[in-house]
Parts: sequence; C-alpha cells; structure tokens
Amino acid sequence: MSSIKVKVTDPIADYLTRIRNAQSAGHKIVTIPSSRMKKRITEILYDQGYILKYKFDTSETGLPIIRIALKYDPIDGSPVIKKLARISKLGLRKYAKATDIPRIINGLGIAIVSTSKGVITDKEARRMNVGGELICYVY
Repeated sequence: MSSIKVKVTDPIADYLTRIRNAQSAGHKIVTIPSSRMKKRITEILYDQGYILKYKFDTSETGLPIIRIALKYDPIDGSPVIKKLARISKLGLRKYAKATDIPRIINGLGIAIVSTSKGVITDKEARRMNVGGELICYVY
C-alpha cells in the first residue's frame, strides 16, 4: 500500500471528518495525525463520554498520531456521537463572548471553545467567564 501525502489546509476539520467517516463505516478505531489542539479535543470528547478511549502514539514513520476507540450504543449499535460539526472555519472564524456561547440542544451537547485559558467546553467557558473561538459542536 503506497502512502500518499496530502497537505491538509484545515487540520481540525480533517480530524472531525475522520471521526465521522470511521463511525459511518462502523470502524472501532480511527487513527489521526496528532497536534496539541487535537489532543485536547480528544481529551474533552473522552471526558464527556463521546469516545471509549484514546492513545497518543507514534506512527511507523515516527510522526505523532492519536488512536481513538469509537463508542457505539450497546443495544442498537448506533454511534454515540450523533453530530460532529466545525463551527469556525478557515475562511470565516467565529468568536463569542462568554455570555454569547451557544447552548447545544439545550445543554445536552457540547461546544468546544479555544480560549485564553486553553481549549475547553462551553460550560467551562461560561463558568470561567471567558470567550473565544468556537471550534466545533458535538452531540
């Protein structure tokens, strides 16, 4: 199998797309190139119960990767993550004050926000009274 190198312009959108594609194909594990922001988003998804487990590893070529074990409903086998979407895009960044951060389906979902205090959930941002760039939402 040949390795094709593709320049990714939006690494976070690529991260979210890889998770969505792996879930729709029914994969148990997805491997994603690593970065500090992707690591933090992965930790948030784990803490909020959207993924089963994760591991920060290195690939055969020595590049850092993240292995994510996806979580599925034990009864009907449907993915736990129903929707995973990018809010702030490269062409149009979306920022919000702490009071203007949207509630995702009345608090049942989460928004991930990049703030001066780090990458955190919308609930933490409201509690700490910090705004920032709206990265994505999950439910």
